[in-house]
Amino acid sequence: MASVLLIDDEPAIAHAFRRAFRDQPISLTVATTAEEAMAALAGARPDVVVMDVHLPDATGLETFRRARLLDARTPIILITGHGTTDLAIEAMKEGAFEFLLKPLELKEVRELIDRAVRSSQQMRVPAAMPEVEPTPPQGDLLIGRCPAMQEVYKAIGRVAATDATVLILGESGTGKELVARAIYQHSHRAEQPFVAVNCGAIPETLIESELFGHERGSFTGAERKRIGKFEQANGGTIFLDEIGELPPLSQVKMLRVLQERCFERVGGNETVHTNVRVIAATNVDPERMVADGQFRKDLYYRLNVFAVRLPPLRERGDDLELLVDYYIRRIAADFGSPVRQLEPAALAALRQYTWPGNVRELQSVLKQAMLQARGPVLLADFLPAQVLAKSAAIPDDTRSVFDWDAFVRDQIAAGSETLYAEALARMEREVLVRVLQHTHGNQLQAARILGITRGSLRNKIRLLGITIEQTVWSDDDQTGA
Repeated sequence: MASVLLIDDEPAIAHAFRRAFRDQPISLTVATTAEEAMAALAGARPDVVVMDVHLPDATGLETFRRARLLDARTPIILITGHGTTDLAIEAMKEGAFEFLLKPLELKEVRELIDRAVRSSQQMRVPAAMPEVEPTPPQGDLLIGRCPAMQEVYKAIGRVAATDATVLILGESGTGKELVARAIYQHSHRAEQPFVAVNCGAIPETLIESELFGHERGSFTGAERKRIGKFEQANGGTIFLDEIGELPPLSQVKMLRVLQERCFERVGGNETVHTNVRVIAATNVDPERMVADGQFRKDLYYRLNVFAVRLPPLRERGDDLELLVDYYIRRIAADFGSPVRQLEPAALAALRQYTWPGNVRELQSVLKQAMLQARGPVLLADFLPAQVLAKSAAIPDDTRSVFDWDAFVRDQIAAGSETLYAEALARMEREVLVRVLQHTHGNQLQAARILGITRGSLRNKIRLLGITIEQTVWSDDDQTGA
């Protein structure tokens, strides 16, 4: 359960936070003075701190700075009233996670704290390497003994202690974020912030503001000054996932940051200097993007100082069995499941499957199967239909036609009471996958054909579990082109 420390002397604010998280798995502690807050922080480090800049026994940034000295990795959200915005902005420059203006909106509070909790866990949950260090009970483990994974572990060990820019390459679901966290946690910046940004999940019109911040009035809707992720990560590490999704203008600005360690906020003239280690990742071939004119060659060279290549699961041989054993034990503990092992037929089906979604897809498949399972042995019958179908089929280069009769029959047999919605979602997925196959993954062209915005298409791709690589497939369909 995530823990939040609220530091505010207004009873109404404490009441609002209790309302916001009454149905959420959040442990809320309230401190009304700076001294109470410091005692709470010294006793048990929360996942997130929410702090008013004006307290009965302290004002300004004094308490914020004391909290940062205890642990710079704890995300701190400032609550500001009228006349305190400048203080909040100054705190953002010094590493605050974000600031909220009073009166508070409960939806905004929940969304912001959810992001802060995820950020905190990325910094604190260990990413261990086998045969190098033990796996903590709540940690994540890079699993694998195949030669390619051994090279990954060696690469992490070589580059972690340096400040070199790292480019992590690998298909979707291979564990690129886990590698980034391992590099961060074994670096000399491990006690400083780790900020992760998914460049593909941010609308093109907002990406520069998110990364570099903006000045008030710089564009429609910019009602206040904003500090970007590069300033928030100052002194620490920034992880830029899906770096290949950066639009051309943002690529120019990113190049300058890597070259000169400085930038200007959107709509501003002030040069902001930053000391941040950059780790980037992409699931597409950057050299192909450069050749196609989709990615700047000079930026690619700046990012590709040290490359770590993650192998796809289908090329890792016996690592599959190691991963299955590890995740069965972990999922069983999380779900309270009695499953302890697979029957041979189930393991054979998993071995024959090609895993276009890699380790992430394996986790999803095992979770689905274990929710269906009864008893300590996971039978092949409990595996999702697409795994059994693909493992039984003879691979070819033709695109299979989706069997709607079988889909309806299977959903009715499973006791579905939302078949209409399930069928619509399936149809939408089928259409999007085929249009993206037609455009070879070009989202701008696909959005034009579909008659929707690129942002809407991106949201649908994420929600429907569609991955764009050299092939286009979805988590449910796994149909390759």
